[in-house]
Order: sequence, then structure tokens, then C-alpha cells
Amino acid sequence: MTGDVRITVTRALNKEQQARRERLLDAARRLAHEGGYHAVTMHDVADRAGVARATVYRYFATKDHLLTEVAATWAHRITADIDALAVGETPVERLTALLERIVRVAAEERTLTSAIIQAVTSDDPSVDDARTVLFLFVRDRLSAAIGGPVPERDDIEIVLGHVLLAALVSLSSLRRPVEEVARMVRTAGRMVLAGALASAPAVPAAPDGQEH
Repeated sequence: MTGDVRITVTRALNKEQQARRERLLDAARRLAHEGGYHAVTMHDVADRAGVARATVYRYFATKDHLLTEVAATWAHRITADIDALAVGETPVERLTALLERIVRVAAEERTLTSAIIQAVTSDDPSVDDARTVLFLFVRDRLSAAIGGPVPERDDIEIVLGHVLLAALVSLSSLRRPVEEVARMVRTAGRMVLAGALASAPAVPAAPDGQEH
């Protein structure tokens, strides 16, 4: 890794600044895990991370911006080993395995999930760039799980991204049972992908004795 790391705010960071930023993210994650959205304040994050309170604002414009970046680190952590998560012989099996894995991890960390979902869905303008980066990453993970080419791939990724967001809202805000939400994402993933595959043009059969 190089000494400079690009983030979504405005500038590149050297190694020391990146380490400080990661401490702030970890502090915010722990506070959110312990007490949810309202437990996270910029002052408490600074105190937990051991930095001056004004320092937090050099890296994150608002609390919702900070928690959206926490959401990004959470998403990277739980989908890091895509080959181990997206298990199956077919695109449908791999996709539904990944969706269910995300739901079950989120259910184990409902308080944290609730906090980051509240931030990610905020109308705070400072969240926009970080949210876009997060959604593009989720799409990339979904695409990796699907694997081979499928018709209307971009549309499928967008639809499934919204399905996943709805599932996390169901878990965190609506307090729905994890088995119900896991079943929902499995069904949605299977129906969306199977429908797209069914709409693909049929490959003409080769004449007898010939191969394509």
C-alpha cells in the first residue's frame, strides 16, 4: 500500500493521518455498537479515539458522514472473502448465499446496523459521496457473487442493492425476525436473477453432427 490513501472527503492522507482516521472510525463503530445512533457524538468519538475534538471535523463533516464511512468499513469486513461467502454451483446459489450472510451478520449486530442505516439513509448532503462509494462497493460484491455474464446485469445489481437495504431496514428499524428477512432476500435474489436468466435469448441448437 502506498503512503497516501484517498478518502471521500477532499484530500489524500499520509500514513499517520490514515491511522488517525481509522481510530476515529473504530471509536464511532464501538459507540454505535454499544448504544446505537444516539450514542455517537463527535465529542465522544474524539474522546474515545484520544484526539482533540476539533480533529474529528478534519476527517468527517458530520456525524452521518462519519457513520456512513463506518458502514463502508463494515461492508468491507463482512464481504472480504467473497469466495468463501458466495458458495454455490450456480449464480443464484452464490448470490443468495451472500445476501443471507449479510443479513445474518447484521442481525448479530442490530444496534450497530440500526445506527449505520439511519446515517446512510440521511438527507445530510455530506453523506452523498460516501453513500455513492458504499453503494458501488455493494454492487461490486453482488456482481462478484453472481459471477458469469447475465442479461441486464446493471439493473439486477441496482434492484438487489435496494432489496438488501430494505432487508437491513426490516431488521434494524422494523425489528423483523432474522429468519423472515433471510427468507425474503433469498426469495428476492432467486426471483430477480432467475427472471433475468429466463429472458436471455435462447442459443440455437447445432445441427446434428456439428458443434457451436
